[in-house]
Amino acid sequence: MNRKYELVYLVSPDASDEQVADLHTQIDDIVQRLGGQIDKTDNWGRRRLAYEIGRHKEATYVLENINGSGEVLKEIDRRLKVSDLVIRHLVVRVDENQEVIERTQAKRSDASRRRRTARGLPPDRQPGEGQRGDQDDDRDDRFDMSEDRR
Repeated sequence: MNRKYELVYLVSPDASDEQVADLHTQIDDIVQRLGGQIDKTDNWGRRRLAYEIGRHKEATYVLENINGSGEVLKEIDRRLKVSDLVIRHLVVRVDENQEVIERTQAKRSDASRRRRTARGLPPDRQPGEGQRGDQDDDRDDRFDMSEDRR
């Protein structure tokens, strides 16, 4: 199952731009070999760290958006842990928030349908039903202070 992940890694300030590019190429090769895809790569450049990590006060930040299975990220995680250039790295699954939103919306609509059915109404809202009548009309004339209303 393919999921969306964000990978952020901090590269030692001692590393050259070629070494950072080579590290990205290695990650890209792993992703391609295991059937994933890199959607976007952002090199944020060298920045000051919020706190000192080891002897480092600065690092090069790189963000990668990856579509792939968990196996892809396990392999990347394993490789980044042993790399001398990488100070820290973090992998976050991004699509989890979307799943939570969809589950919550499904629960709310199911609860609404049950309540409507218990009241003897059709399970889904009908056109023209509701306080305002028209769902698309979000303008509230009570607070309109234009010249023609005074």
